[in-house]
Amino acid sequence: MMIEVIDWTGAEATNLIVNQEKTVLYVYTPMCGTCQLAKKMLTVVEATIVDLEVGMLDLNYAPHLAREYEIESVPCLLIFENGTLKKKIYAFHSVEYLYKELQ
Repeated sequence: MMIEVIDWTGAEATNLIVNQEKTVLYVYTPMCGTCQLAKKMLTVVEATIVDLEVGMLDLNYAPHLAREYEIESVPCLLIFENGTLKKKIYAFHSVEYLYKELQ
């Protein structure tokens, strides 16, 4: 069974960031080739970490979040804890690297 990264709207992402203890948000654009590879890597990581939910957000539909979190490029992985941005990752390196960052 293939685990899918969940596509969130800007409003859903904001709600989960504020209301969950830990939120992982993958920000992308559809025409970004590197973003497609990064999504595959995240899907593997999400399948190996219990209780990890990665939300996916098309930046074209949420430019206000790009400004709010100062997203400089895509792909970008935002890690929030208790509503506060703790880490911003632009270089996804490898599945192993992402696993260590997200566990």
